[in-house]
Amino acid sequence: MKKNNMTDNNTIITVIPARMGSLRLPNKPMAEIAGKPMIVHVWKQAVAAGLGPVLVACDSISIVNAIQNEGGIALMTDSDLPSGTDRIYAALCEFDPDETYRRVVNLQGDLPDIPPNYLALLANMLAQKEFDLCTLVAPCEEHEINAAQVVKAVMSWNEDFLESDFPTGRVHYFSRAPIPFGSDIFWHHIGLYGWQRDALKQFVETTPSNLETTEKLEQLRALELGMIIGAGKVDAPAAGVDTEQDLIEVRKKLDSERNK
Repeated sequence: MKKNNMTDNNTIITVIPARMGSLRLPNKPMAEIAGKPMIVHVWKQAVAAGLGPVLVACDSISIVNAIQNEGGIALMTDSDLPSGTDRIYAALCEFDPDETYRRVVNLQGDLPDIPPNYLALLANMLAQKEFDLCTLVAPCEEHEINAAQVVKAVMSWNEDFLESDFPTGRVHYFSRAPIPFGSDIFWHHIGLYGWQRDALKQFVETTPSNLETTEKLEQLRALELGMIIGAGKVDAPAAGVDTEQDLIEVRKKLDSERNK
């Protein structure tokens, strides 16, 4: 199937959830990188994608101030919300009660170096209306295959997989285990999502599922609800910041780019 690379940005919005209570890296959204808080870098990458408005959904006035100082939009949400998905939906309902925006890109707040074209790829997939939600995958490196922190996606690909500039397929399952057994290639799931708004609403109004609780992967709730999840192939994962060492590495990279 030939993909249409044009998206209607009048109905799409990017929402970035951010909370200060990370156990492994406290106050993570405000960690300074290349002279700016991390959340500002993430917001700037989202703005660079050119996909309609960008909204930060957060639980701290310091994050609100940081984004507003850059000319952006941030909304406070309940700090007790159980997940980033719940947080983006709460902010979306406040920002857009008339439901003008029918497609939602969920960008995690700890991806300060996310390529803007990754977000555009999600938007293009959403525009096809084949999927309730969509995400991205990249080939696993050898050391990632048995790493529980790297989530693997079980994929079936469209017939034009090898010929397409941006191959897309359907995700059948996600696991921290190296599946499917016997595979020549394993797919590293990248934690970015594009949602049809109706699917997002259904998801947050449903309690966590058995598989979700077992694997500790909330996207399994969507599969148990019967949602169709699409994924697009990219060459490499986006580098997230989960630990102090991750923060050191991204500081080195962005400081180097700033000083070129």
